[in-house]
Amino acid sequence: MNIVLTGSLGNISRPLTEELIVKGHSVTVISSNTERQKDIEKLGAKAAIGSMEDVSFLTEVFKSADAVYCMETFGFFNPDFDYLQYIDKIANNYKQAIEYSAVKKVIHLSSIGAHTSKGVGILKFHHLAENIMNQLPENIVIKFIRPVGFYVNLFGQIPSIKSQGIIISNFGNQEKEPWVSPYDIATVIAEEFDLPFDQRKIRYVASDEVSANEIAETLGKAIGKPDLKWVTVTDEQYLDSLLKFGMNKQIAKDYVTMQASQRSGSIYEDFYVHKPTFGKVKLSDFAKEFAVIYNQQ
Repeated sequence: MNIVLTGSLGNISRPLTEELIVKGHSVTVISSNTERQKDIEKLGAKAAIGSMEDVSFLTEVFKSADAVYCMETFGFFNPDFDYLQYIDKIANNYKQAIEYSAVKKVIHLSSIGAHTSKGVGILKFHHLAENIMNQLPENIVIKFIRPVGFYVNLFGQIPSIKSQGIIISNFGNQEKEPWVSPYDIATVIAEEFDLPFDQRKIRYVASDEVSANEIAETLGKAIGKPDLKWVTVTDEQYLDSLLKFGMNKQIAKDYVTMQASQRSGSIYEDFYVHKPTFGKVKLSDFAKEFAVIYNQQ
């Protein structure tokens, strides 16, 4: 099958590219970075260099595809950036390009929290994107992949671990929460490309279920800091830290709201109704990866 992937060679798209090629698919990877072309080709894929904001470019690339994988991403530190407006534009660009190119099989990377636009903070953009994609004609089959929180987001805690010896957040206690590895997400997406596209579906993805204290203990042992602690601060304190770090004000507010919904558990309501079989990459496996990155910084 000829498959087009968005997401360049990011945390999910790189291992996804590798898995699909091993399975015998022909893969084209879209990237806005010309420097990525050689890396994409080294993996055995084709590179399509262009912008997600260019519908004509997307349409032309999608014309060669039997199936496409679509995802949205953005930066957090542009003070004038309206992320919901941007997501609306990119999701509509995908919608138009899919219609114009006549591709009938679509996998869309969504997220936990996409089941609602209320109380999930920044994750409401996934609800927005899913709604736009669902406006496509019924003969276009869409599979929405909803992963839980990424292990790799914990890399953002390295500065506070090094400077203060703690992990800081506005959520976290003894309650277990689901986490996921991009490798397990890639495996699920690759599997879905090989499964029938007979109806629209939603599939959650998770790798492990651990508490914040277990995360601190496991990562602490991996980096030689056995006394590492997870410290929970107030929403106001956490927002202040994000703003001091330079995060866009609206994104920072919605990020705090998202993590507050983790604290309350409301973000997981639909997940636990449709709880998936967990993937292979456990917290102990990620801890080894975390230690490598920690020691490099």
